[in-house]
Amino acid sequence: MRKLGRLFPGGSGANEQLTAIVAMLLLPLFAVEGVTLLNLRSLLGVHAFVGILLIPIIAMKLASTSWRMLRYYRGSEEYVLRGPPHLVLRMVVAPVLIASTILLFGTGVWLLAVDQTEGTLVGLHKASFVVWAGAFGLHVLSRAVPAVRVLRRRVPGLALRVGLATLSLVAGLSVATMTLPAMDHLQDNVSGQVGVDSD
Repeated sequence: MRKLGRLFPGGSGANEQLTAIVAMLLLPLFAVEGVTLLNLRSLLGVHAFVGILLIPIIAMKLASTSWRMLRYYRGSEEYVLRGPPHLVLRMVVAPVLIASTILLFGTGVWLLAVDQTEGTLVGLHKASFVVWAGAFGLHVLSRAVPAVRVLRRRVPGLALRVGLATLSLVAGLSVATMTLPAMDHLQDNVSGQVGVDSD
């Protein structure tokens, strides 16, 4: 713990700011993903690309929030002084959000891997999205204003935190680019079903 603390200066304030930076990176990407739902048959490739891109960034967000939780429950003084999130957010919203996020993106990756656009797995992907959207909406409503305040603070190690967020974005772009052939094939399958392709 101490070694990690030396690698990442700024303590609990730095952790909180990293979480906020990554959250602000996620919001526009989630918005793009949401827009693809308006015409999913035509934009399925884009939907899959952004979905895969999001995974490393979400992993970074989960890592930063898990670190705060770990430090709080291990009794680290500065984390204890900051206090826990609201009880409902901590005991209801956060677990539902984490579980539905894992299920949503897990089924999305699985659909891409098996080249599937219909069936039970698609239904599970859609159902997890409905649950995720509700939990995510409550999370954003409760955390948006505090996150903006956190971003304005001067906390040592800002360059490192921006670098970590950027690294997660680059990782997402790299993985998404590597899976482009599978995404193109999935899009071709959907386009062919509606008679768009002439082949």
